[in-house]
Amino acid sequence: MSAPEPVPYDPELVAGLDAFVDLVEVIPLRADTIHANRDHFATIIPPMAVQAEGRAVTWEDRVIPGPVGAPELEITVVRPAQAPTAPAPAVLSIHGGGMVLGTRFFGTAELIDLAERHGVVGVAVEYRLAPEHPGPAQAEDCYAALEWMVAHADELGIDTSRIIASGQSAGGGLSAAVALLSRDRGGPRLAGQLLGCPMLDDRNETPSSRQYDGFGAWDRNNNDTAWDAIAGADRFTDRVSPYTAPARATDLSGLAPAFIEVGAAETFRDEAVDYALRIWATGGQAELHVWAGGYHGFSGFSPDAEVSRAAVAARESWLRRVLRLEG
Repeated sequence: MSAPEPVPYDPELVAGLDAFVDLVEVIPLRADTIHANRDHFATIIPPMAVQAEGRAVTWEDRVIPGPVGAPELEITVVRPAQAPTAPAPAVLSIHGGGMVLGTRFFGTAELIDLAERHGVVGVAVEYRLAPEHPGPAQAEDCYAALEWMVAHADELGIDTSRIIASGQSAGGGLSAAVALLSRDRGGPRLAGQLLGCPMLDDRNETPSSRQYDGFGAWDRNNNDTAWDAIAGADRFTDRVSPYTAPARATDLSGLAPAFIEVGAAETFRDEAVDYALRIWATGGQAELHVWAGGYHGFSGFSPDAEVSRAAVAARESWLRRVLRLEG
């Protein structure tokens, strides 16, 4: 059986996609190249001092307790340079990288922008990576960071009623997992979950996953490599925890309001759409955007395209509403 015909890319996005693919495919991601890819990506993201230079923010690295029985966690706290006069909204930033790559500094540019423009306090968490730490270690680390944020709300100057979990790709999937953990454990109540092109389902069996097999910014092969590392021998079985792969959750009721965005021309399209449908089926709140011709992470690598500007505006609108932002 031949693979289904892929959805074509928006012509305005092609140059950005090519640059993205050139960046990520220097070393194709396979089981035996995970560590080489980590080393490669470590050279791409500027250090925090460079990211924050000249910006109206302050930042500090901290070490906080991890989950019970697990190692401590490194985090970076980003605040507006001018301390707010009232408790501020806050974002738990969870980085992408398939849960096998990346560092917390993948997501700190967004935190700098939100702190500077809206006075948001951000916390970026350095969660453990697979395969050394199989799922749901990643979600447990991120949830521990959320609990720490709430426990230290006065010190951080944050409003605990205005905290969201936010991430792209694996970070989007982990934000969904944090929302599930918060609900199931009666923990801190999130104001929202921002799921950008989220990595939700270990099974990798949707039509969109087959449409982007062998090409694209994060293709079916990359996805298989990552999920094999995360879930190991449990993959494809009922032993996979919903905190590892949120699509495995049988009940999506009672969750924090979700913002779900995805490109129409990418691997994660169908699992993202299905997740929104299943939230709505319980009476829950989800705002879903499927962007025509969009590749995985398109708004970050093709920022000047019209569809990227529309995607950023939609995300900004949701943040304003959920976090009750001013300015």
